[in-house]
Amino acid sequence: MEKDIKLIWDFRGPAAHQTALHHEIHLKEYIAAEKLTLNITGYQAINDMHSIAYMVVTTAEMKPVRDALKPHRGQYYEAPA
Repeated sequence: MEKDIKLIWDFRGPAAHQTALHHEIHLKEYIAAEKLTLNITGYQAINDMHSIAYMVVTTAEMKPVRDALKPHRGQYYEAPA
């Protein structure tokens, strides 16, 4: 079974939350433009000065998306129960 990958962009500073929220909009646009298999995105405030935006891709799509969008990090994605 193929695992899905969560690509993550970190934003830091007083505007981190707004930046992550805005970045998610662009991730959704990219998914639609490239017709990616999955349509899972989100953002999360880690604390007042650190937020993340993320998108989930299949293992097969990970390398082209990674090379195009240059996320800061990635991890295996487990869907919420």
